[in-house]
Amino acid sequence: SSGYRHVDSAANYGNEKEVGEGIAEAIEDGICSREDLFITSKLWNTYHDPEHVEDACKRSLADLGLDYLDLYLIHFPISLKYVPFDVRYPPGWVPDPDISDSMEFAPVPISQTWKAMEKLVDKGLVRNIGLSNWNSQGLRDIFSFARIKPSVLQIEIHPYLQNTRLIEYAHSLGMAVTAFSPLGQGQSYAKLGHGDISALKDDVIVNIAERLGVSCAQVVLRWGMQRGCSVIPKSEHGGRIKENIDLFGFSLSQQDMDEIAGMDQNLRMNDPGYFCPRNFNTQCPIWD
Repeated sequence: SSGYRHVDSAANYGNEKEVGEGIAEAIEDGICSREDLFITSKLWNTYHDPEHVEDACKRSLADLGLDYLDLYLIHFPISLKYVPFDVRYPPGWVPDPDISDSMEFAPVPISQTWKAMEKLVDKGLVRNIGLSNWNSQGLRDIFSFARIKPSVLQIEIHPYLQNTRLIEYAHSLGMAVTAFSPLGQGQSYAKLGHGDISALKDDVIVNIAERLGVSCAQVVLRWGMQRGCSVIPKSEHGGRIKENIDLFGFSLSQQDMDEIAGMDQNLRMNDPGYFCPRNFNTQCPIWD
């Protein structure tokens, strides 16, 4: 068997109950203990008001069957109108899709949301708090007032979107950086028109993989690690899961790193500035 011990979850993924069942089964079967696992979840956009933050966290904890989270992230720097759990969960991007397919923003200062996040740490519900999809100015803002500093920045990083300056800035603040979509595979974003994108098929990656005798995925994940990032690939295939973990028996040379650096296209696949106008008739740039 094979598997991961860092589980990256979120309310918006709509599968935390199933993830919780898997965690419980692994612990019950003696595969691991709770202490062996690092479980992340994320505060969704509709729960940014301080009065909803703890309830949202507790809902994720209940669904996951956990007493605490190792890491709780604010999913996006986007505050949307509150949708009660009994109306729809997860609520998605629009308050009432039967009435309108447009988003409705909520005027919640991020400082208020962050203070509520800090209280989750104080109460022992979460061990660490951090940010997802945040830009450099957003980091400067939060670090100016945070009592408990964000410990992790999770952003899209792959050879076609290398985010070098943002990574280096986050590291300078003492943050760990986690790369989502680290393989640069557009299949997860096919509905947004990115289905044909694959960094794994790029000649640069293919040539390095052939020379080192490893897979293209291993090259890209090792590249991410050598840049000081944690990488969270996803796969349903046992063989690929094992392969994605087996990254410590080889390394990339400086020439390899330089060649991959030349692949950067600033190609962002998970971009509210693109998909919100297209899907929800709402302008919502965060990476302008």
